[in-house]
Amino acid sequence: MARRGFAILFTLLGFAVFISLVGFTLMYVLVGREPAVPSNATLVLRVGGSLSEVAPADVVNYLRGSKTPTVRSIVDNLRKAKVDPRVKAVLLKPTGFESPFWAKVQEVRDAVLDFKKSGKPVYAYLEYGGDREYYLATAADKVFLMPSTPLDLVGVATYELFLRGTLDKIGAVADLHRIGKYKTAVNTFKEKGYTAPHKEMDESMNRDLYEQIVRGIADGRKKNEADVRKLLDDGPFLPEDALHAGLVDDVAYEDQVDDKLRAGEVRRHLDTDDYARVSLSSLGLNKGPRIAVIYATGTINSGRSGYDPVNGAVAGADTLIDYIRQARKDSSVRAIVLRVDSPGGSASASDAIWRELVITKSERADRPLVVSMSDLAASGGYYIAMPAQVIVAQPSTLTGSIGIFGGKFVTGGVYEKVGAKIESTSVGRHAEMNGPARPYNAEELKKVDEQLQSFYDQFVEKVAEARHSTPEKIDALAQGRVWTGRQAKQNGLVDELGGLDRAVAVAKQRAKIAADSDVELVVYPPRKNFYELLSDQFSGASEIQAAAARSWLDANLSKGEIEAIRLMRGPFAMFHRGEILALMPSTFLR
Repeated sequence: MARRGFAILFTLLGFAVFISLVGFTLMYVLVGREPAVPSNATLVLRVGGSLSEVAPADVVNYLRGSKTPTVRSIVDNLRKAKVDPRVKAVLLKPTGFESPFWAKVQEVRDAVLDFKKSGKPVYAYLEYGGDREYYLATAADKVFLMPSTPLDLVGVATYELFLRGTLDKIGAVADLHRIGKYKTAVNTFKEKGYTAPHKEMDESMNRDLYEQIVRGIADGRKKNEADVRKLLDDGPFLPEDALHAGLVDDVAYEDQVDDKLRAGEVRRHLDTDDYARVSLSSLGLNKGPRIAVIYATGTINSGRSGYDPVNGAVAGADTLIDYIRQARKDSSVRAIVLRVDSPGGSASASDAIWRELVITKSERADRPLVVSMSDLAASGGYYIAMPAQVIVAQPSTLTGSIGIFGGKFVTGGVYEKVGAKIESTSVGRHAEMNGPARPYNAEELKKVDEQLQSFYDQFVEKVAEARHSTPEKIDALAQGRVWTGRQAKQNGLVDELGGLDRAVAVAKQRAKIAADSDVELVVYPPRKNFYELLSDQFSGASEIQAAAARSWLDANLSKGEIEAIRLMRGPFAMFHRGEILALMPSTFLR
């Protein structure tokens, strides 16, 4: 009887799996085909969210046409619309950005400005008038603001969280040590407020970002910079005040904007997600000589790439090295562009990636290596950028942070507060060096300092060699200090300002590919096909589990709560206790 029951159960399970496979296949056939584009279309370009570099790899996103927007998918939509005769205009709708950084917003803004070279108009509609949303909208020919939405244009503020007081209360000690007075990642746990170098660095970055925003608004709204600074001091603005100040062109609801834009001409709206399914090649793009684009996204660590539910994407050294080797062995690849969006991480993992890039560059002198920096390319993120012949960053990219830290959290006091006690048994004088029960003793601390100083010296020397400078000059710029991309260029740490398209243009020039020739971008990680994703779905692959964890956090916690958990937990749970870290501080700009 039991045997018969199991047979029925397995039959039903098999039938369910079969039905699921058939359903997914039908969805693939129906949804996977390219959409029909009307002959007189306005592309409605929604831009917002986290602006990821790489879309989640799962069946649902594949069938939906990867509706999770990436920086590149937005830029590609604008590139297609620029040459597509069926698209007559773009309606830009910034919908709210989750990330506190600005470089990806600048990249999209650059793409909007490039689209305008086609002579086609761009209109922007703001349902939410935040700072980055408005900054992006100023690239448009006209800006419309919803009547009930204030224009929240006030300037730039930086907030830092200091947890020393909290750790004191619970009996924990952050036994962390650094090289570089600006290496402020440890300040979150060791200080109760700003140190003088920390404050100086934040003020410098904020001032530079503020000036970039002022210049962008002044250019977009045809105002002088002094007037924009005065307006920022007068903000935020009620909708009518924003209109009177010349910050927007009209106050209207979306349906009224449609009526105003038609002006007797009937145009059909073309949805962003639908247009994303139109291939680049169908419009004559992404063809020609091949250039590899390798994405290094997230905190750098040993092992395979993945996703940490609290800290986000993880750039695994093993995975990146595999991609670098694949690109190196591909004889058809004329150049390699490394796209970095990383705050750094493990020093040893960063060094392993650096070494593979050095080998790649030395094996083929005629194949250029170019780096494109996104929001973050700092500490270990800058370390892996060093082998490039040319480094391209956005003006607001956060980079540099040439410094390191390491240590451990001592939690013995936490246990004592609740009546517990940690005792140890060990053999070897330094066997308990990285244990959690007590701080480093003088001899152990000397070992830690020697390790940190040794890696810092190597870091500085490698930067000096890569940037054709001296260790003394680089050390003066280093000390763990974070720079904006514009400051980094002024200091010789970056070569050019711009986004991925600019980096590709530099790679073309160095590979002796004609400037007016299009190229095929060979992307790593490669996009999985439908059947590979389906196999992952049913095998319980780690990417699917990571997506589930991310979905649970997003559904049950606010963005602020997730950020608080991330800062309280710190990045240290991702690394070995005592591991040397090349990681930038946890700073968010709002």
